[in-house]
Amino acid sequence: MTKFIVYTDGAARGNPGPAAASFIITSSKGEILVREGLFLGIATNNQAEYRAVKAVLEKLVLKFGNDLPVKVELCSDSTLVVNQLSGNYKIKNPQIKTFVLQIKQLESKVGKIFYRHIPRSQNALADEVANEVLDKQLYEG
Repeated sequence: MTKFIVYTDGAARGNPGPAAASFIITSSKGEILVREGLFLGIATNNQAEYRAVKAVLEKLVLKFGNDLPVKVELCSDSTLVVNQLSGNYKIKNPQIKTFVLQIKQLESKVGKIFYRHIPRSQNALADEVANEVLDKQLYEG
């Protein structure tokens, strides 16, 4: 079974404020296969983090659909996202509950997902992509 290691990040300038989501998909050997970011409009940081997870799972279905199911190690520097998606924390926010339901539906298509919390320093590339998207949107418009 194919294994991917993915890194996700969400960023909001202001909370809420202009926001972006980003993800990096790598092979199990660390080769970067996809590096992508998207502007979200106005969102909170938590919303941006969840949108990044949803976006990377959608991309896996779209780009690697013929190879599914796969194993995915999803790395995030958001303790909240990792613990909520792993089932360790309850979800009270109705909008976040909606994101989680959408993510769980995508998980069933993708395969086996393992969520891992990583320090921000190990998520530098995903963070860089999210900030590039924001800078481009805000300063180059």
